[in-house]
Amino acid sequence: MKQTKIKGVLVPVITPFRQDLSPDGKRFAAHCRWLLDQGASGLAIFGTTSEANSLSVDERIALFDELLAAGIPPARLMPGTGCCAFTDSVRLSRHVVASGCAGVLMLPPFYYKGVSEEGVFRSFAETIERVGDPRLSIYLYHIPQMSQVPIPISLIERLLSAYPVAIAGIKDSSGDPANLRALLDAFAGSDFDVFPGSELLLLEGLRHGGAGCITATGNVNPGAIAKLYDNWRSADADAMQAGLDAVRKAIQAFPVIPAVKATLARCTGDDAWSRVRPPLVELAAGQKAQLAAELQALAFTMPGIASLA
Repeated sequence: MKQTKIKGVLVPVITPFRQDLSPDGKRFAAHCRWLLDQGASGLAIFGTTSEANSLSVDERIALFDELLAAGIPPARLMPGTGCCAFTDSVRLSRHVVASGCAGVLMLPPFYYKGVSEEGVFRSFAETIERVGDPRLSIYLYHIPQMSQVPIPISLIERLLSAYPVAIAGIKDSSGDPANLRALLDAFAGSDFDVFPGSELLLLEGLRHGGAGCITATGNVNPGAIAKLYDNWRSADADAMQAGLDAVRKAIQAFPVIPAVKATLARCTGDDAWSRVRPPLVELAAGQKAQLAAELQALAFTMPGIASLA
């Protein structure tokens, strides 16, 4: 039986690393628990912000199992399972679906560029057929600035026609309001959920039928983002959106993943949170100081975050 579809604010959870750059499952689970306590609807673990493509399949499976062992509900999880090799996507997807996760967030195969829509369709189709589980709910992951393999509406329509049960929605991380609006218009009134990939477009998306957002800065600002999701029809929704925009823009003025990790490190007082895996590098000391000053000027806080130290 399929899980109830997840909506709201989902967070692509950052992956903490030990000094030897191995994933730190204990810290990972603690951060996931804090995010849920702060109002996040779900956790899109193993997304771009999670440095998932710097993690092996075995590492992702081990981290996923550690979360379950720590009591994180699988129905609140939307793991990223899209890999260049569809056999890796199949293995990851089978594992997490069998545990009852809410869905999987699936990149297209992203190494070969300029491939045909037919080729991308075959990759998704082969994965769905081989997973072979009626509980599989795929949220397509459109992030063309990174993958260089777009997911156009024509491909979505073809996938929905062939696999109406398995294809559940999309994360649109293009950052293009016109693309988001085209998706919302194309699938208005359907059961296909559209999530913008940033809270910058949360209110716009909700006003036109969006399902919430899946956002990197949810790692550090989940409560405020969830508050807008819960109150988007209120008179002060635009003011709340403006507040979210200010924090987001302060962070994304720097490389986003190191900036999110630096913010968490500063607020917990634990610099271990700053670690990233190559080829990413941490923010320089001057960048950290500038980001901290800008967030302080916005009176930015992370309630209860001391528990992660």
